[in-house]
Amino acid sequence: MHRLFIGIEPPHDIKTQLLDLMGGVSGARWQTAAQLHLTLRFVGEVDRHQANDIAEALSDLRHPVFALSLAGVGTFERKGQVHTLWAGVTPFEPVHVLHKKVDQAVVRTGLLPEPRVFQPHITLARLSGRIGTLSHFLDANEGLTSAPFAVDAVCLYESTLTSEGSVYTVVERYVL
Repeated sequence: MHRLFIGIEPPHDIKTQLLDLMGGVSGARWQTAAQLHLTLRFVGEVDRHQANDIAEALSDLRHPVFALSLAGVGTFERKGQVHTLWAGVTPFEPVHVLHKKVDQAVVRTGLLPEPRVFQPHITLARLSGRIGTLSHFLDANEGLTSAPFAVDAVCLYESTLTSEGSVYTVVERYVL
């Protein structure tokens, strides 16, 4: 079985900028440079045949190159508990259109459409149990911005779960 997702890999300078702001929240499990990405579509566990079908469907993906910039930070909550710290991106429209195209490609392979509302972001940290206060981190980074960076490819990733966290491997890169 293969645990897959499709995403955008930020360039090295954007990863460095994000890594530089990580810290100051006790109990946070900060992402590594290799884990930083913007998920366009989580696929989940599929067999080798389905993985090959997804890879082939993505090879037909067509979308113009566009630019994104970092835009602030935020959190995701579940049942009143914050579980994720993230960095936002702007503008939303081109990444939303790309997300829809990726989702449609995956659906053509027989999987169901993504049921969750798409919120483009780059995960900075996972949170669970007892964590330190988030207000200082959120206040200090609410104005996060970056120079625009080109989104010129989409990556098919495989995620391997380990005791130290997930290891992401780029299986295929699809140039836009």
